[in-house]
Amino acid sequence: MVANILRLFKIPQISYASTAPELSDNTRYDFFSRVVPPDSYQAQAMMDIVTAMEWNYVSTLASEGNYGESGVEAFIQISRETGGVCIAQSLKIPREPRPGEFDKIIRRLLETSNARAIIMFANEDDIRRVLNAAKRNNQTGHFLWVGSDSWGSKISPVLDQERVAEGAITILPKRASVDAFDRYFRSRSLSNNRRNVWFAEFWEENFNCKLGMHGKRPGSLKKCTGLEKVGRDSSYEQEGKVQFVMDAVYAMAHALHRMHRELCYGYPGLCPRMASSIDGKELLSHIRAVNFNGSAGTPVVFNENGDAPGRYDIFQYQITNRSTAEYRVIGSWTNKLHLKVEAMRWRRGDPSLPASVCSIPCQAGERKKVVKGVPCCWHCERCEGYHYQASEFTCELCPYEMRPDTNRTGCVPIPIIKLEWHSPWAVVPVFISMLGIIATSFVIVTFVRYNDTPIVRASGREMSYVLLTGIFLCYAITFLMIATPDVGVCSFRRIFLGLGMCFSYAALLTKTNRIHRIFEQGKKSVTAPRFISPASQLVITFSLISVQLLGVFVWFAVDPPHTVVDYGEQRTQDPMSARGVLKCDISDLSLICSLGYSILLMVTCTVYAIKTRGVPETFNEAKPIGFTMYTTCIIWLAFIPIFFGTSQSAERMYIQTTTLTISLSLSASVSLGMLYMPKVYIILFHPEQNVPKRKRSFKAIVTAATMSGKLTQKGGDRPNGEVKTELCESMETNSE
Repeated sequence: MVANILRLFKIPQISYASTAPELSDNTRYDFFSRVVPPDSYQAQAMMDIVTAMEWNYVSTLASEGNYGESGVEAFIQISRETGGVCIAQSLKIPREPRPGEFDKIIRRLLETSNARAIIMFANEDDIRRVLNAAKRNNQTGHFLWVGSDSWGSKISPVLDQERVAEGAITILPKRASVDAFDRYFRSRSLSNNRRNVWFAEFWEENFNCKLGMHGKRPGSLKKCTGLEKVGRDSSYEQEGKVQFVMDAVYAMAHALHRMHRELCYGYPGLCPRMASSIDGKELLSHIRAVNFNGSAGTPVVFNENGDAPGRYDIFQYQITNRSTAEYRVIGSWTNKLHLKVEAMRWRRGDPSLPASVCSIPCQAGERKKVVKGVPCCWHCERCEGYHYQASEFTCELCPYEMRPDTNRTGCVPIPIIKLEWHSPWAVVPVFISMLGIIATSFVIVTFVRYNDTPIVRASGREMSYVLLTGIFLCYAITFLMIATPDVGVCSFRRIFLGLGMCFSYAALLTKTNRIHRIFEQGKKSVTAPRFISPASQLVITFSLISVQLLGVFVWFAVDPPHTVVDYGEQRTQDPMSARGVLKCDISDLSLICSLGYSILLMVTCTVYAIKTRGVPETFNEAKPIGFTMYTTCIIWLAFIPIFFGTSQSAERMYIQTTTLTISLSLSASVSLGMLYMPKVYIILFHPEQNVPKRKRSFKAIVTAATMSGKLTQKGGDRPNGEVKTELCESMETNSE
């Protein structure tokens, strides 16, 4: 109100105690200056304290009126500008509180119990009654009080309720006791201080006595002598604002001195220019320009709004081990907070920082889902699946070839695996393959050694070696399928995957087709069919094999072999179990196409085996070939559902590779066992049977073919259907 009046007359004013933030408005209070910092600095200092304590959820409490409401408003405004601190509740203490009002305030504050820190801009009486209400409601130690300079380091608000006030952080403008004033004031008496019209009243109050008949202290039995001494006969403590009163007076004196020096040029006393009229704006400019060391030794300066710099001492109300309570300086604020956290003590001397947060921090790998309208409150949601914590508030999907790390704060490459030699999925196929290779090698060595014996010659030596080569390749492909994929391995896989079967079934198809043509021709005429010589058989066989090789070379040209890492095959729900599978770039369709031609040969061979089923069993392996083809078809019919039925399995690579290699080995074993093991057995253990039989002409074979048809019809009339008739030896022998 005074500032509003003086402004009308352009009279500068310097305040020593007014801290209301609105007085900093230079458009409304342009002639107002002050030597104390405004509460906006105090609010900033309190915000810095809250931030240093890592409190992000607080409540505010203000006494109704300019001081309390302006201070809280400044604090809330700073919290909005800086962010990071949310206001849970902002309560106001009425000027004339009703009974139970403070208990109601405590209950309201407890509604947001996580907001333990209470920012208070309240007068002494209200502070005391709030603390008393907290004590009555058994909330000692729950609230974390942060008080403004109205609390400061005063004893009256905390008297008899030290426990509930323990740990309170308070703020007070930095001040110092002026020793010269103490000496001066202690020397004052009734005789030497008559100019102060209120001094006699102070004297009566201070010494609890009465001055004369008209003393202002009625009911006092003691009469003042006038010889009492301040500080000796009464308690004395310097008022905290003395420093600022002196600084305000000196600031005006310095401004007038500067103005006199500028206008009067050293003229003693008031020169005519100053005596006639003083321009308030000119004096104001000199006030704003002062800069001197004040009574406490700190600089006295004003900013463009007439405010003094913010300098505060920060106190904490602590109870020591001796159960004595006192305010201790724990830091200061001069445009920046300097806090001694290690000097702070809380309930029962605990040095650890208490919490005043709405939500606990999320753990690594969890994102914050903020509660709408309250940025300091959130729910923690874990980043699931292949998502990682990209920021405080978001989860993002890892790249396809990566997975979240253990903490889900980043992505790491998915481990790459392949079929290892020591894996059970590889050990079994390799074992079967090695047995097969040994057996095949043994048969080849036996046939080479007994190459000119009748059994070897009768079986068709050239075609037998082609067939044994195919059987050997069927066993050997197992090692290529398990070997670590690279360009070379992938190339050999493409070549040999279907080549072994192609060798085997091309040779068998040529044999069965030859038998079929011989017996069909024999039914019609005595002329031998064409292309039944060994050389012709080899040409036919390798013509069939060349189709497979041609298809492989076309595949090479269209899609050169290379390796890929398949991350989809073992992409499990749990990212920690995910694996990338190193494999050759051979799809299931390509695999079937590669084997398709061999399977076609196998099916055709089976058809011919069925057609030649009526041929006498002693003629040219017709029946063993038939049994071989029936068994092989069963093996591959079982292979197809197993291979494609496991395409969605996590163990797909292992199951499919093992199934394929074992199927190849089994089909090779069937051919080896049924077609060659009986011959090897006779060669080694019954050499007496390995003798040449009587040669027959093709005419005899024709007769056998004709007779076989008739005997088959009469077979039902013979005991056990026996129609066995010794026929001629093989055409290989006959042709020789």
